[in-house]
Amino acid sequence: MSQRTHRREFLRTSAAVGIGYWVAGGVQAQESPSANEQIAMASVGVGGKGSSDSADAGRTGDVVAICDVDERRLNAAGESRFPKAKRYTDFRKMLEEMESSIDAVTVSTPDHTHAPAALMAMRMGKHCFCQKPLTRTIYESRLMARVAREKGVATQMGNQGTADSSLRRAAAWLRAGALGTVREVHVWTNRPIWPQGIDRPEPTDCPESLDWDLWLGPAPERPYAKGYHPFAWRGWWDFGTGALGDMACHDINMAYMGLDLRDPVSVEAETSGHNQDSFPAWSIVTYQFAANDWRPEVKLVWYDGGKTPPEERLEGKAPGTSGKLVIGDKGKLWGYGELLGGAEKVDVEFPKSPGHFEEWVAAIRGGEPAVSNFPDYAGPLAEVVLLGNLAVWSAASGRSDKIEWDAENMKATNVEGLESLVRPTYREGYTLDA
Repeated sequence: MSQRTHRREFLRTSAAVGIGYWVAGGVQAQESPSANEQIAMASVGVGGKGSSDSADAGRTGDVVAICDVDERRLNAAGESRFPKAKRYTDFRKMLEEMESSIDAVTVSTPDHTHAPAALMAMRMGKHCFCQKPLTRTIYESRLMARVAREKGVATQMGNQGTADSSLRRAAAWLRAGALGTVREVHVWTNRPIWPQGIDRPEPTDCPESLDWDLWLGPAPERPYAKGYHPFAWRGWWDFGTGALGDMACHDINMAYMGLDLRDPVSVEAETSGHNQDSFPAWSIVTYQFAANDWRPEVKLVWYDGGKTPPEERLEGKAPGTSGKLVIGDKGKLWGYGELLGGAEKVDVEFPKSPGHFEEWVAAIRGGEPAVSNFPDYAGPLAEVVLLGNLAVWSAASGRSDKIEWDAENMKATNVEGLESLVRPTYREGYTLDA
């Protein structure tokens, strides 16, 4: 491997690409493979979404190690797809033993173990691809972005639509003023498609193939029960981030890109009620974003669990199970391509992507940062998403306290008791701050 340190900055301006945010590459990580060298990949999580992420790693590099806390999944992946890769059930052991043999790591695990695995890898100087919503908590997202920049590693979050031309074109329309002045955005989803708003299941025997202690990772101890592994963990506060965490990094992505929707100043939620152990069956979350130097203040409303925008906002269209609607004073944008109410398409320029995962691979080789890199895009997007869950938590008893948010200091200025949701405490054996 090359020992050179690549020092490059890549500035992307609105005039050049029609998106309007800056991407600063910073210092590239040491030992970046040359164009002719295979990228040595390791995958943490090889079942579920980890199946396709590890497949992408194998398609674009050489997977030398795989890790999964479920030996059934681990061995199936090893035998069918990665027969030469070393197998581990503990990502900490894998990274320690394979540190000198790995260039890059994919992390495709339940939300609560994203940050522990990704932070450990990046602190070793490894490039990192991590599934959405990047982390379970706001502080973890801020820390992931900071460590990525400090270490100069190439990073990317798994919100694949960021690379889609239809999303980028729609974002460029917003920036170009196709809708006029935008003040309102509505986004809705069919999630959750797993149980939420329920009591904790009764403990039962853990499958022999699953290391439950490793699955818990940094989360508080609790006995194994059916309804956590391998999928429904999303509905539990200790492990997942609910419907918002599952889909908002996809579904608010276009408006976030096109309208610079960062650092909300307030958020409030209405929910079905919940016990602060399992997420609610439905929620409506309203974000307020302050005006910036090119657009006025913007309201974004998120709906899940079957809730949809008011009928009068929909221009007579059926909402369906999920959708996106951006409202300006000259018309509306439905989804990524349908303009309503007098709005007209305009010619815009935007960067074409070679493919989402391919952007990350190119960045590893010393090219431009992937658009959804941690410091400049994915981290701030994840913070927006996860802020909504503070309001959902606060609305447990049915009240709807508006949370006034100090983004710089990651602090609610008017509601107490949210600190552990912003900045978690890890179980012994797992490292957050170093």
